[in-house]
Amino acid sequence: MATKNITLAIDEDLLDKVRVIAALEKTTVNALVRDFLSETARKKDRTLKVRQRLVTRSRNSSGTVGEINWTRDELHER
Repeated sequence: MATKNITLAIDEDLLDKVRVIAALEKTTVNALVRDFLSETARKKDRTLKVRQRLVTRSRNSSGTVGEINWTRDELHER
């Protein structure tokens, strides 16, 4: 897959902290950002797929489960 370079504006103190994290994890800031963006996109894709399945199931549902053997008054009895 082809890669593209991006320019990212980030607070200097935050960048310093991220550089330390990258060094401790024996990786690069670039790899940390790339992994974060990949994971964010993967989660968003999954959320959209799950949401679409939910919408499809709700449209195909009759809205009832089993036999209704109670009255409205019984349901709201206190």
